[in-house]
Amino acid sequence: MQIRGLNGGKHKRFSLKPSKAAMQHAAEGDYSFYSERNFRHMLHIERQRAERSKKPFLLVLLDLLGLHAGHRDGHILEKIKSVLVSCSRETDIKGWHEHNKIVGTIFTEISSVDEKTVEKIFRKFHSAFSEILDPELIKEIKISFHTFHEENGTSSINDRLFNIAFYPDLSKPSISRQAKSSTKKLMDITGSLSALVFFSPIFLIIATVIKLTSDGPVLFKQERMGLNGKIFTFLKFRSMYANSDHSRHKEYISKFIGEGKDNRDTPGLYKLSNDPRITPIGQFLRKTSLDELPQFINVLKGEMSLVGPRPPIPYECELYDIWHRRRLLSVKPGITGLWQVSGRSSTTFDEMVRLDLKYIKDWSPWLDIKLLLKTPFVILTGKGAY
Repeated sequence: MQIRGLNGGKHKRFSLKPSKAAMQHAAEGDYSFYSERNFRHMLHIERQRAERSKKPFLLVLLDLLGLHAGHRDGHILEKIKSVLVSCSRETDIKGWHEHNKIVGTIFTEISSVDEKTVEKIFRKFHSAFSEILDPELIKEIKISFHTFHEENGTSSINDRLFNIAFYPDLSKPSISRQAKSSTKKLMDITGSLSALVFFSPIFLIIATVIKLTSDGPVLFKQERMGLNGKIFTFLKFRSMYANSDHSRHKEYISKFIGEGKDNRDTPGLYKLSNDPRITPIGQFLRKTSLDELPQFINVLKGEMSLVGPRPPIPYECELYDIWHRRRLLSVKPGITGLWQVSGRSSTTFDEMVRLDLKYIKDWSPWLDIKLLLKTPFVILTGKGAY
C-alpha cells in the first residue's frame, strides 16, 4: 500500500486490528456506501460546514487505479468497501469519490488533524487490508490523507489552499457546464485575437512612451494565481519605476484582507493611492486601464479569461479565509468581472469575493457579454478606477 500523508510525506506500516464487530457488520453488507454523486454532495456539505465552523475534517482517499480492472468489481471491491466501514465511525461518510477509481471516507467532527491522528487511521486501514486482501493487491492501493482546512505545513500553497480533492463538484463540471465552457473558450480566443489586432497600434505607442519616459522594461511581469491555484506569469504595461519595492503593497494587502477592514475610506482596492512608485505616464495608464491591455496575451494563452475573478498575487492567497478560495475554483481569472463593473475599488474585499462567487454561480455567455459591454463605460467614467 502506497501512502501519502498530510503534506505528501511517507508513513510507516503498522498493525492495529479493527473492531471484530465492525468487520462482521461490513462482511454482512450492513453499511451505507454512497454513489459518486451523493458522496460529492456530502463532501460539499461538509466543506460548507467547515467553512462556517472553522473546524477541520479529514478526507481519506483510496486510489484503486493500480488494481486490475477485474479487481475493481465484485468480490474484491466489496472487501475494500468493508475496510472503509470497519475503519470508520457510523457518523463518517463513505463512498465513491470517483466511480470505479477512487473510494473515500470523510472523517467528520474531528477536533484536530495531526500526524498522530493520521497515523492511527492508517494503522487501522493497513491492518484491515492485511486480513482480507492478498499482499500483492495491497501494494497496488494508494492511500492519501487530505485535511480541510490546512493553513500551515510544508506542502505547496496549491495543495494547502486549492486542493481540488475537496472540490469535485467544481473541478468536474456536468456535461451542460462543459458545453458552456466550450462557448466561453471560443469567446476568449476570438475576443483576445480581435483585441490584440485592434489595439496593436496603441500597443506600439504605449511601449514607445514607456521607454522614452523611464528606464526599465516595457512589460511588467508578475506571478499570479489562476484556475485551481495554478501559477502563471501575469502581463501588464509597466506603470511603476523599475525595481520598485513591493513591501508597502504587501503590508497594505495584509491589513486590508487580514483585518477585513472596509475600504470605502481608502480608495484603491489593490492599488495604493498617491503611490510614489508610479511614473507620470503610469498614472494615466492606470486611470484609463490601458496598462491591462497585455492581459489579452494571457487570455490567448489560456491562462485567463475575458471575464472572471481578479487573479491574486500568491501572498494574497495566504491571507484568504477558507471561503474566499472558491473564487479561484472552476473558473479562470479575468480581465474584467462583476466586481469591476459593480464598483471596482470602492468595493470591500469580502464584497468583491461575494460578487465573484455570484458570477461563478450565475455564469452564462450572455452574462459575459453584458459585463464586457459595461466595462468601457466604467473605464471612461473612471468609476472606481485603480
